[in-house]
Amino acid sequence: MKLTPATYAVTGLLFLVYPAVRPSGDDAAAISSTAWVLGHLAAMIGFVLLGLAALGVHQLLKDPLSLSAAVVTWIGAGLTLPYYGAEDFGLNVIAERALRDGTPELMELAGEFRYDALAAAMFAIGLGLLGIGAIMTAVAVWRSGTVSRWSAVPLAVGFALFIPQFFAPLYGLRVAHGALIAIGGLWLAFALARTHLATRAEAGGKVTVTA
Repeated sequence: MKLTPATYAVTGLLFLVYPAVRPSGDDAAAISSTAWVLGHLAAMIGFVLLGLAALGVHQLLKDPLSLSAAVVTWIGAGLTLPYYGAEDFGLNVIAERALRDGTPELMELAGEFRYDALAAAMFAIGLGLLGIGAIMTAVAVWRSGTVSRWSAVPLAVGFALFIPQFFAPLYGLRVAHGALIAIGGLWLAFALARTHLATRAEAGGKVTVTA
């Protein structure tokens, strides 16, 4: 529980780093860049931390819904990460080779991977479960009565919009989506930290009388 606020804060910031650092284009020059690797790596670390943070919320609330939210979040992250790993490291190697050898047709492999039925299905289901997990966490927080009700809502909205943001007409909207998740992560981190401090203060104020 002690590290949960920090975990949510870092998670939110990583999902802002992701679109802010990642090149806006999908050509060989963009995909072969260090920024491409670092941007996607930030997202992958963020997915792992999100699962840890959801587990931390369950340790605080100790209710069935928050446990289910943590499980769903972990499954979603597990299904999402293979696609992100291939998108990050696999496509980066292909793009570097295409530029080095002057063979732009190699970039067709990127499309073949991205739109492979099984890979795309795992990716979509994984992101969908991450959104569901975030919503379940928000509902658990809302019902708890111990953490600020609205504190988990922005983060849930951000992850619910994760798939739609890929189709944004302007890349700036993807950066705005990252900012939404960052705000959501920081807000929930602040609310959880306040709850933790209040719990410690309450425990410290109790006096045990023995005879």
